[in-house]
Amino acid sequence: MISTAIRLARVGSRTELAAALLMGLGYPCVMLAALIPHIWFFAAAAAVTYAADWYLHQKGSYLVNRLGKVRAGLSIRFLLRQLMVILLLARLDLAESPLFYAAVACFLLFYGLQAPHGALTTLIRMRRTMPVVTRNVDLHAVRIPDAPPGVLVRRSAEKMLHLDIPAVAGVLIAAGTGDDVIGYAGIGLTLLLALAYLAALLPYVRRGRLAPPAPVVLKAVDTWLREYQPTVVLYFSGSNESAYQGNMWLETMARVEGRPLIIMRERSLVPQLAETSVPVLCVPAGTHLMNLDLSTVRVCLYPANVGKNIHILRVPTMKHVFIGHGDSDKLASVNPYSKVYDEVWTAGRAGRDRYALADVGVRDEDIVEVGRPQLEPIKSWTGAVKNPIPTVLYAPTWEGWDDNPGNTSLLLAGENIVRRLLTAADPVRIIYKPHPFTGIRSRKAKAVDARLRAMLEKAAAERAADPRWAKEASSAAAGHSAARAELVRIEARLAKLATSGRAGGDEAEESRISLADPAREAEAARLRAEWNDAYWRSFGWWEHRTVTGAQPKLYDCFNESDAMVSDISSVVSDFIASGKPYAVTDSAALGAAEFKRQNTAVRAAVILSNTAEELDELLAAVADPAADLLADARRELKTYLLGPDEPTSMEQFNAAVRALTAKAEARNLGVAQRLGDQAVAVPDEEAATSGAGDIDPQAVAAATAAADPDAPAADPEQVEAETALTEGSSPAL
Repeated sequence: MISTAIRLARVGSRTELAAALLMGLGYPCVMLAALIPHIWFFAAAAAVTYAADWYLHQKGSYLVNRLGKVRAGLSIRFLLRQLMVILLLARLDLAESPLFYAAVACFLLFYGLQAPHGALTTLIRMRRTMPVVTRNVDLHAVRIPDAPPGVLVRRSAEKMLHLDIPAVAGVLIAAGTGDDVIGYAGIGLTLLLALAYLAALLPYVRRGRLAPPAPVVLKAVDTWLREYQPTVVLYFSGSNESAYQGNMWLETMARVEGRPLIIMRERSLVPQLAETSVPVLCVPAGTHLMNLDLSTVRVCLYPANVGKNIHILRVPTMKHVFIGHGDSDKLASVNPYSKVYDEVWTAGRAGRDRYALADVGVRDEDIVEVGRPQLEPIKSWTGAVKNPIPTVLYAPTWEGWDDNPGNTSLLLAGENIVRRLLTAADPVRIIYKPHPFTGIRSRKAKAVDARLRAMLEKAAAERAADPRWAKEASSAAAGHSAARAELVRIEARLAKLATSGRAGGDEAEESRISLADPAREAEAARLRAEWNDAYWRSFGWWEHRTVTGAQPKLYDCFNESDAMVSDISSVVSDFIASGKPYAVTDSAALGAAEFKRQNTAVRAAVILSNTAEELDELLAAVADPAADLLADARRELKTYLLGPDEPTSMEQFNAAVRALTAKAEARNLGVAQRLGDQAVAVPDEEAATSGAGDIDPQAVAAATAAADPDAPAADPEQVEAETALTEGSSPAL
């Protein structure tokens, strides 16, 4: 029942639900106490509303946002409480007292100060917002001052409104004790604090404390681009939940040949970007992006098909490549949108065949097999179980944008899978790692996810109470404690390394100070590896675990497990790199034969029905290599899906970059030669020299005919189009 209430209220925990209920009951109690009237009942109810409101804002509760949509936002709630104070004084027959008039004047003045406060904070925020957010880009050419202290600008409206507490408390105490001086003191303190807050903000609206104007910043970025001369770009755009799609390519970009650059489009994604030494430009405005000097870029890589790709696809001097964010048999892997790219890079032969079967317009000669460089951290299976009992990873994908039952195993099979693993004849350990998107569209999927976590938590508690496992836990307790202490130490050091500037700095200040430091990056990489090792040592090899968040990574879960259960997604293709047994759920009930025919990645898998009764076959393959009848099929499928082991994926990737760079150079040279030959033949000196270098299509056509009467006439529209391509723009766009 409580979980249902949590889901309906759209809150994240029992404590958050309790705070929401207290706030919902607190305001009616405040009104009731004012009408009765009862001072101390009023004070208690008001204190509850203050505390609940503060807690919900601290948690960023969805409920608080919804209250604003129904005209019960933060300012209205504070104003209501203050009006109830006035009503309480009137009901106490204090309407003619000086305290009453002082309280009314105080609240009016206090609300009058909200307008300049809101204007100042908004102005500071707007003028501190730069047109680009950068990482590892030297913007020394522009002066970016320190950000205002975070205590002044973060959640500023909430802080300003809470300054009414001295006035409310003072008036209530004065009304209850008859000592008006306390009320006047509270009123004075509220107004003084509000004025002090305004005074503290004023210095930060001076020109010298604001970020440079957009033209100045963009000019500095263009100067840096001309000096750095990037050759390969990773272009990424998407929702907050899609940050992983770009993060998976960061290590590859750091190792790519040439001068790499990452271009992003959403400010909210920058804080979610993993540590990287590659320069990063986040350019939210399409007009700013289209005016950047990207003339040296020859290859642009796209991990996702999104609408904002058009803002850089329009640049003809570079070649455009769809690299995706995984290799799977989902329809998204053969999206017809892929026709807009010059090439599509797939991991192995399977990707090429998918496009041929889908017949969506992507030509076979435009597909290049480059392997999967990200898979290098995945360790190959030795054929033996890592721990005394096997570990099975359950990594279902999310529910997708439609209700196709084949999207995820969670809805129809998830609980059966976990239940059968928990009740297996021989004990196994379960690691459950749900997809980051799980539950964003389907409430049913979110509910199943919650039940699976509860099942594993209960099973873990029962296993801890079992004498056999309790004995293991007792003998390993010291090691687990030491590992947890090591995690705390490593996390503290990583947090310190991640904080390159002052606490409270905004994105403008971070753009100024976040330059690559090889020594710091090397230390951070070492610490992350140590953290991963300590994490798995911090609990027993028999303990069930739910893994969420960025750490540990999915591939770390691969290395810790002995087998996996998943759905049709890139997770399956990636896991095949390990060579370990795996199972895939036929949630749409196609039947094993048809399921294998439609999905290449499951041809070496144990096929599960929604009852998951076939799991015994998977567990047998893990326990006894002789019972693993699909080992040879997995090795063959690995090559087909992910390409050969030699040359390495990174070598294949760099070879593809070099080849496409050569194509871009050849194309640009050809266009320049054609335009140059046509421009030289222009006989009209005045026309040739006018317009600061502009080419007149009509003049070029006439010159071509004059130079060679037998040559076909030049098409002015074609000349105009080629001129636009050379200049980096398109008349059609």
